[in-house]
Amino acid sequence: MTAVHAEWTKLRTLPGTGWLLLAAAALTAAVGAVAANSVTCPGGGCQLDPAKVSLTGIDLGQAVVAIVAVTVISGEYSTGMIRLTLAATPRRGLVLAAKAAVVSVATLVTGAVAVLASVLAGGVLLGRHGISTAYGYQALSLGSGPVLRAAAGSVLYLALIALFSLGVAAAVRDSAVAIGVVLALLYLFPIISSAVTSPSWHRHLEQLSPMTAGLYIQATANLRSLPLTPWQGLGVLAAWAAGAMLAGALLLRFRDA
Repeated sequence: MTAVHAEWTKLRTLPGTGWLLLAAAALTAAVGAVAANSVTCPGGGCQLDPAKVSLTGIDLGQAVVAIVAVTVISGEYSTGMIRLTLAATPRRGLVLAAKAAVVSVATLVTGAVAVLASVLAGGVLLGRHGISTAYGYQALSLGSGPVLRAAAGSVLYLALIALFSLGVAAAVRDSAVAIGVVLALLYLFPIISSAVTSPSWHRHLEQLSPMTAGLYIQATANLRSLPLTPWQGLGVLAAWAAGAMLAGALLLRFRDA
């Protein structure tokens, strides 16, 4: 608990962290609202997923979450504070675990606020554009099982992105490099898969992509067309996060500070 308290104090007092988390929540909700307000479907019949449309902002909000998670450890390397941290807590695995716990909680709270705002705004705005149960669409309400799964899963998605980013940062140390690696792995996979003409390779790349597979958790319609089930997709992202954290923990343990 001492290590967690120390990491919470550092995160809370780190310049700009609070503003970045606030920006992540605001950006997520704002982009989702814009996406919902941009949809038009006169008379119904459009093939779209109301929950996924409302949660579109997660695609961009995750980038801010990744930056926050990276700076939690790479910032200490850039200032040399990591030496003091490891001197105070020699068990390096415990240091990384404490950072992971603090970052996860902060991201979960931020994600919950962002997702709740996105769903509420989406329900109002999509209804104004004819995307409602009157035209056969899934009700955009947290009382609906699929929508609740999409919303809760999106919050978990952001937490996994934070852990993935923290693990990469622990492995490479440098902030710019870590952010570049994380964003490349998140956003380049969809670009590459869209350029692949082979249906089988396209499907495999989507199944391996941490972002594409992870965001399957948001789907509430046409689930049979997905290469993976929503929870399997989130599991792919969890595997990426676990791999990154393991690599970061090993390098933190066996490499000089």
